[in-house]
Amino acid sequence: MKLLVVEDEEKAAAALRQGLSESGFEVDHAPDGEEGLRLARASAYDAIVLDLMLPKRDGWSVITELRKEGRGTPILVLTARDEVPDRVKGFELGADDYLVKPFSFSELIARLRSLVRRGGAARPAKVEVADLIVDESTQKASRCGQVLDLTPREFALLALLAKAPGQVFSRAQISERIWHVEYDGVSNVIDVHVRHLRAKADDPFDKKLIRTVRGVGYALDA
Repeated sequence: MKLLVVEDEEKAAAALRQGLSESGFEVDHAPDGEEGLRLARASAYDAIVLDLMLPKRDGWSVITELRKEGRGTPILVLTARDEVPDRVKGFELGADDYLVKPFSFSELIARLRSLVRRGGAARPAKVEVADLIVDESTQKASRCGQVLDLTPREFALLALLAKAPGQVFSRAQISERIWHVEYDGVSNVIDVHVRHLRAKADDPFDKKLIRTVRGVGYALDA
């Protein structure tokens, strides 16, 4: 089982990596919220152990971004913040479990194994916008009952737009969320993928869903 530990305190991170590795987990470590978010987007983890008070980007923001993108990786919040409002906030944002420092390592292992067995909280895998259906559980999309022949990148792009109908995604946002790199402001790779996606998901149908916002990016409208 593969875990991501996002913890900025060096000694705590080293102890977690050693203990989890000895318990049979494969462990990646991120020392700040930005790196944690990047790794969570780039790899498939069975669970994420996440501190809240992190440099560059706090744990609340990491949870928010991952859930906004539809990523259902189980998240166990591991923090010294033990106030009830903090725990409630974590669960409302999409955390699956919460363990307060100092903690029993055996309890951490038990909770992680339970999370991995459950696969995290149930999250909607199917999105419907007008006559479009995007199903992330099967990695398939269809319009009017007709399955669309999309590449993995095209599907990821369509799913991103479909999960937030009407929201305009800039090229920088699309580049970060789909390609996991910063947009250089010059490359036309996003526009090319949108053009190919339109040819498959919009052009054959009367109703056009993908909207270009000049100078900004793209949106999918109902």
